[in-house]
Amino acid sequence: MRLARLEEARSPELEALERERGFVSDILRVLTYRPELFGAPFSQLLQEVMRGPSSWSVGERELFAAFVSSQNQCRF
Repeated sequence: MRLARLEEARSPELEALERERGFVSDILRVLTYRPELFGAPFSQLLQEVMRGPSSWSVGERELFAAFVSSQNQCRF
């Protein structure tokens, strides 16, 4: 389900990314829409998962994330 409010959300950062990349992913829209509600806590958790202590290297975690995104047909 896509929220119209997120589709219409505009900020200088999102517009710059859209010009540079040609698109802005849904996750970036969600992260920047209300950062205090979701963006900051999710970003902090993501950093802990991807860069924190683990038996997997950072490269392996990045590769796993890229593979899952590919399987889900994500562009990021």
